[in-house]
Amino acid sequence: MGSQLFTNNGPDLVKRIIETGSRVFLDLKFHDIPHQVAGAARSSTEIGVSMFTVHASGGSEMMRSAIESAREAANKKGTEPPIVVAVSVLTSIDDAILAEIGMNGNTREAVSRLVKLAASSGLNGVVASPREAQAIRESISKEDFVIVTPGIRPAGSSQSDDQKRVATPHMALQSGASYLVVGRPITAAPDPLVAAKQILSEIETTLSDKL
Repeated sequence: MGSQLFTNNGPDLVKRIIETGSRVFLDLKFHDIPHQVAGAARSSTEIGVSMFTVHASGGSEMMRSAIESAREAANKKGTEPPIVVAVSVLTSIDDAILAEIGMNGNTREAVSRLVKLAASSGLNGVVASPREAQAIRESISKEDFVIVTPGIRPAGSSQSDDQKRVATPHMALQSGASYLVVGRPITAAPDPLVAAKQILSEIETTLSDKL
């Protein structure tokens, strides 16, 4: 659940979805002072989300506050803590935009730097484009390190919208992605159900080929 849906419907919808037995990935990309992010992490855990995001650029103290708060809240509930992943560099950002906002190095270097910071801060994983997934797998030794990849476009699609670093489901999974985030290829399709089935078919084929 992203910021648009959450802003329109709030935590009540999250709870309703969880009550159906489904899991919720809350993608609000928390980025604030450590105290505020710790509170948001606590609230996210208390309503029962399975995974949520923070921005790695918030720094190590902020990220540690998030995961520690989530674990404490889960311990009080007697539940498994949610997976906490850090957004590295948004898929809408390229080298030109990095330079515009005053960040040194190219996109790949920025992603690598932020991924290592997230891992050293104790987070469960990161959000990065599928184009960086393989390099992340090679640089992070934790076997259970989670890589969430947005910017997924089905095979044969020429659409990228405002996302500049995109890949097919097949490419993302082969590169080491753990979870794929698929939005507009489904929601903006003439027939969302057909689009979803097409993407699921591509995922299933890739996974069966890897076995």
